[in-house]
This record gives sequence, structure tokens and C-alpha cells, in this order.
Amino acid sequence: MITLDFPAIWERWPSLLDGAVLTLQLAAVATVCGGIVGILGAVARRSGNPVATRIAGVYVEAIRNTPLLVQIFLVYFGLATLGLKLSAVFVAGLALTINVGAYTTEIVRAGFESIHRSQIEAGEGLALSKAQIYRHVILLPALERVYPALTSQFVLLMLASSVTSQISAEELTAVANYIQSDTYRAFETYITVAVLYVLLSLVMRAGFFGLGFLLFPRRRRLGTPL
Repeated sequence: MITLDFPAIWERWPSLLDGAVLTLQLAAVATVCGGIVGILGAVARRSGNPVATRIAGVYVEAIRNTPLLVQIFLVYFGLATLGLKLSAVFVAGLALTINVGAYTTEIVRAGFESIHRSQIEAGEGLALSKAQIYRHVILLPALERVYPALTSQFVLLMLASSVTSQISAEELTAVANYIQSDTYRAFETYITVAVLYVLLSLVMRAGFFGLGFLLFPRRRRLGTPL
């Protein structure tokens, strides 16, 4: 008869909490930095400059067509080969940023392409500068339209951060590996960790929902889902 011993896992809650906090920190850093990379990449892809467009295109295709784990190993061992001794946590954040930046580029680019030319012409008719048109007519409305897709991508990024345990970044999955090796309670350990990942996902989605209300007041007034 199988007996489950969850208290043996729950008594390790300080380690699990530390792992969950690091998971959220990695997700936060990669979300902010990857979001910036994605916006710049989307601008480059539609800039009309053939060099910038080609570089951004190669970056996006290279990242979207290779596994995240391989990308992490390339960054981790590649930087070590160059003589750069960086912590596993720093490398994990860098690799996650590079990864999500490529997906964000395509999502934001789709938002840019959803802006009708007539809106840009209206901005020009109002004598707005190119910077004002890009910010108020293109960038902000585009981000508003793709915000739900971006938030889903960032939540998926948080879940994918579990792969960084392979380079000894002590996030939630790495902590779970240590606990199950000490307690020999793999089933209880990973059930607990699965529940924690669900809770982290709900926390992130709630945070993005609140942020969307602050960033996009028009959606709030119209009652449009974020």
C-alpha cells in the first residue's frame, strides 16, 4: 500500500519559498529586459533598414527554432569558454531574456502591423513629430492590442525557467530536485511543486491584470478584457 508523506516535504518550506522567490525574480528580470529587447526587435524588423531587418530576423528565427535548454547551455558554456565566470543565476536570467525577447519581437511586430496606415496619416495631419506618432499612434496602441498575448508569453517564460535547474540555478525545480533526493519522496515533492507553480502563475496573471488597468485606461473604460 502506498503511503504519502507530505509533511516531510512541507517542513522544507523555507527552501521551497526561496526557490519560488528566485523563480519570480528570474521571470521579472526576463520579462522587463525581454520586453525591451522585443520592442527594439520589432522596431528593427519594420524599420525599412535592410541590415537591421536582417539581423532582427536572424535572431528571431534562431531562437524560435532551437530549444531553450540548448540556448541556456550555449550561453552558460559559451561565456565560460570566453573566460567570463558568471553565476548560474545571472546566466539563467540572460538566457531567458534572449529567449523571450525573440517571441516578444514577433508579438509586438504583429501589434505594429495591426495599426492602420490611416491612423498614422491622421497623426501626420495633426503635425505630430515622428517620435510622437511612433509613441502615441503606433507603440502604445499596438502594445494594448497584443497585451493579452504578451502576458501569456511571460507566464510561460516563468514556467520554462524550471529548465535553468540544469545549470544549477537554485530556482523552484532545482530545490525540488534536492528535496526529493534527500527525502526519497519524489511524488509528494513534485505534487507540491506543481501546486506552487500554479499559484505563481495566478500571482503573475493577477499582477499583469492590474498593470494592464494602469497602462491602458481606455480598456478599463470600455470594459475590454485584458
